[in-house]
Amino acid sequence: MINRTAFGPKTTADEVLDGIDMTGQRVLITGGTSGLGAETARAMAARGADVTITARSARKAADVVADIKTQTGKTVAVEELELGSMASIRAFAERVNAGGEKIDVLINNAGIMACPQGQTEDGFETQFGTNHLGHFLMTALVAQSLKDGGRVVALSSSAHQMSDVLFDDIDFAKSGYNQWVSYGQSKTANALFAIGLNKRLAARGIEVFSVHPGAIQTGLGRHLSFVDILKFLPRILFGGIAMKSVQAGAATQCYAATAPEIKGQGGRFLANCGIAPISQERVRKDSVVWPYAQNADAAERLWTISEEMVGHQFA
Repeated sequence: MINRTAFGPKTTADEVLDGIDMTGQRVLITGGTSGLGAETARAMAARGADVTITARSARKAADVVADIKTQTGKTVAVEELELGSMASIRAFAERVNAGGEKIDVLINNAGIMACPQGQTEDGFETQFGTNHLGHFLMTALVAQSLKDGGRVVALSSSAHQMSDVLFDDIDFAKSGYNQWVSYGQSKTANALFAIGLNKRLAARGIEVFSVHPGAIQTGLGRHLSFVDILKFLPRILFGGIAMKSVQAGAATQCYAATAPEIKGQGGRFLANCGIAPISQERVRKDSVVWPYAQNADAAERLWTISEEMVGHQFA
């Protein structure tokens, strides 16, 4: 049995789940066709979980499903979901709820990063609309299928430090679009969403956590230009950013979803397989959460605005 007090930035998903039996637990992971989502699905299936991943199309998930079957003997289910489309989200939620099975763990893993300015199908700024509003609406609609006592994990990032939620200019109509400010805003929103959802599900014993997975080379960086990459190189080479493997990158969301030692700490932000301290100490950028991303009043303000934007009130 692994020492659960010794987890850190190099801990892998398999190590986090060592000794944890997930047999019979139903896990739903958004964005499971590659990267952290696929690794999380594999690691949890290896522990006996019945895993469903989402994909923009079932065809894109075929290779991942086959790989996980080969490695674990478990067949992962696939549901189509486009988080940039409220019609797709509503159809997905109807299918999930109609199935009648309870979800023990929901991991909101999917996301986009630093993409060019654009809008979702419903007219929202792309990154805020996909990373936050898409998951907000989806989670609200499937909440009835969450199992009492279960967990929800929202994938945030240390990039939340790039921007608070710009409540007076969420869509950048006034200030002009910046791909990194937009991404940072959406990641702060993910952290605040966890606080708001945790409050609303507390009576059912469901706990919600937000997570910084670390810096990992995955398909999330597909929109980065050569110039963007050059800007990051000095920080990678000289210690400002510690790169992780995909196996280590998936560890913190697996930890948030299962760790018995964090029971009762719902709403908190996790990094490196532990609760992150609230601080603006820049030298520990990758392991702290900034105060505005843990502000309960801001979480309530965001919740109200989000309900208005998607046209759905949480019941």
